[in-house]
This record gives sequence, C-alpha cells and structure tokens, in this order.
Amino acid sequence: MDDKICELPNGYKPSDTEEFMNDLQREYFRRKLVSWRKELLKNNDEVIEELQNGEKTCTDVVDRASNETELAYELHSKERAYKLIGKIDEALSKIKNGSYGYCEETGEPISLKRLEARPVAMLGIEAQERHEKRERVKKDD
Repeated sequence: MDDKICELPNGYKPSDTEEFMNDLQREYFRRKLVSWRKELLKNNDEVIEELQNGEKTCTDVVDRASNETELAYELHSKERAYKLIGKIDEALSKIKNGSYGYCEETGEPISLKRLEARPVAMLGIEAQERHEKRERVKKDD
C-alpha cells in the first residue's frame, strides 16, 4: 500500500494553479490517506486492548450499566472506524488507477478544498448534496 508516486517538496500543499491530480497531488493525498489509515488502526488496537484489560465483573447495577454503555459506544466507534478504513482503501485504490479526485457521478474534478477536508470524498459538492437530498426523501417515505 506504500507505492510512492513521487517525492514531495517540503511543505507541499496542492494548489489550484497546478494541473489537477498531477503526480505531486496524488502523492500528497496518498500519504494523507495512508497516515489517516494507520492512525485509525492504532486507535482501534488501543480500544481493543482497553476493552480486554477492562473486563471486570461489576456487582453494582449502576456500574455494570455504565460499563455496558461505554462498551456499546466504543464498539460503535470501532465499527465506524472500520467503515472509514474501507473508504480510505477505496480512495487509495483510486489513486493507483488514476480515478482519484474525480466525482463518481459527474466525472468532474472534486475541489482540492473538499479533498483536503474529506480525502475519501467520492462525489463533488453538488453531487453530494443531491445524494443527501435523495436520502432525506427516502427517510421521509
């Protein structure tokens, strides 16, 4: 997963003045995604360790309820992190095949600002808004 595209100059940040998704931009986002993935996996490992070390039997009903609530929250967070890791893997795959940074719906470039804020974005802002609107309509039905 660490297939470098090119070396980055120190302090490099993608700019709208360069060709969209050139080698430097792809490498920049690849590194950002790989780093984010490693961080999520490390955090998940720490949560698993805490959960394993924290297993104790509580005789007090309130303590047991509190522990179960905390466990449910941790497991939910872990599940969300694994879903995000899947999205990161998908984005890394798109970097490899050259389709990263382009809206899956329109084929248009996704803004660098959006990719900077949400490197796993697969839709441009307008397409994402249409998608969310359709989801809200489905929920209302």
